[in-house]
Amino acid sequence: MSEGIAYQNKDILFKILGQTYKEKSFAAYGIDLPPIRELLPTNLPKISANEKDIDNLFLLADGTYAIVDYEAEYKKLNKIKYLNYIARVMEKYYKENENFDLRLIVIYTGDVKSAEPNFETKCLTLRTEQAFLSHIDGEAAFNMIQQKILSGTVLEDDDLMKLVILPLTVPGSKGKQEMLEKVVDLAEQITDEEQRIFTLSGVIVASDKFINRDYMEQIRRRINMTQLGQLYEKEKIEYANNKVRENSIKERTEMALKMLNRDIDIIDIMEVTGLTEDELLRLQEKGVTV
Repeated sequence: MSEGIAYQNKDILFKILGQTYKEKSFAAYGIDLPPIRELLPTNLPKISANEKDIDNLFLLADGTYAIVDYEAEYKKLNKIKYLNYIARVMEKYYKENENFDLRLIVIYTGDVKSAEPNFETKCLTLRTEQAFLSHIDGEAAFNMIQQKILSGTVLEDDDLMKLVILPLTVPGSKGKQEMLEKVVDLAEQITDEEQRIFTLSGVIVASDKFINRDYMEQIRRRINMTQLGQLYEKEKIEYANNKVRENSIKERTEMALKMLNRDIDIIDIMEVTGLTEDELLRLQEKGVTV
């Protein structure tokens, strides 16, 4: 199994995906949900040090939030992980929205045929909505989408949503890797640039936990020659530049706080740190010391 895409890389891919997920639905997976309004960041505060990031977090068209987690096996202990996910999402979004509502979607790969959806104790009931990709004939779906692409037919949103999870419809690591390679080959033949980018980035994110890391690196090198690769490199540079700016602001803020604590003239602080008078006054009002 892969240890997962490094967060920086996943963050960049999510940004690319976020531009094209809008208004797509989960109907292709057999789940009846409102269309997607927005793909949300998953780098939420962790409850435990070894806790992994949520696979996907969506804002749906009806205003509800949806945690989406992919699993290759059913474990009752995963319910604890889901409760931690729920707590993290609520900590972030419940305070911002008094009408907050949340759904938990578990998508099982082709390795799982059935699973217990709910978990109950005296103090709570956890309800999950499940999709079993074992119900999808991956080869048949692949052949149908391939015929559409070869004939020049524009793919529907359901075709794209199904295409990105086709590797997960196959049981076993070897089968997933083989299907992933076929999907990447096919995606490169999609003439619509936005659909091609969505498929290539989507399939990597969806298959992240289940594909051998070395194999995933081979796929990443292949897509570097595509438009996605060029977009990815631009986003990576922007990501790095933003981090530099964030660090610079933090350093200047810390310097300003130290100078404010020493009652240095505010004009001198503005000249040294580059912060505005309003920014310095807000820092002063907070009364924070360093």
